[in-house]
Amino acid sequence: MSAVDDSAESTNGGITASAYAALRGIAASYLHNERMNHTLQPTALVNEAYVKLADGKWKSDTHFRAVASNAMRQILVDHARARGAQKRGGGWVKITLSADAAATPGLDVDLLALDEALNELAELDERKAKIVELRFFGGLSYAESASQLGISPKTAEADWYFARAWLRDRLSEDR
Repeated sequence: MSAVDDSAESTNGGITASAYAALRGIAASYLHNERMNHTLQPTALVNEAYVKLADGKWKSDTHFRAVASNAMRQILVDHARARGAQKRGGGWVKITLSADAAATPGLDVDLLALDEALNELAELDERKAKIVELRFFGGLSYAESASQLGISPKTAEADWYFARAWLRDRLSEDR
C-alpha cells in the first residue's frame, strides 16, 4: 500500500500503516548509527514526523518520503539543538556519509554542523544538498532521489559523491 493510497486503510490525510512502518525503518536505520546514549528513539522520531506529515497530500510514495526526509532532518536538528543547550557538546552524533547512506558507520560529526553545512551547500547547489537530504535523512535510493528531482540516477549518484566529498571537506574544517 502506498502513502498516497486513498483507501479506507489510510489514516489522517493519506499516511498508511505501511508508510508509517517505512518511516520507522528509515528512523531506525538512521538512529542505529548514532552514539549509544542518544535519547531520541526511532518511534519518537517517527511520531514527531507523523504529526508534521499527517495532513499532507502526496503525489507519490517518493514525494511522501522526500517530504518526510525534510521533516526528519528538522526534527533531528531541533533535538540536537535542545541537547546542545542542555549540555556542552550535546549536538555531537555519529553520522554516515557513505555510498550506502544509512548502513555504514561514519565520521563523528556534529549534526548541527551538518545542518549548517547542508544549508551552505544549498546556497551553492540546491540539488546536491537535496540529494543528501533525500538519501541521508530519507533513505531514498539513487533512482528514487532522481525521480523526485527529475534527473537521471547517474546524475543523482554523481551529485551524491560530490556532495559527500564537499561535506566531508567542509565538516573537517570545523574540527
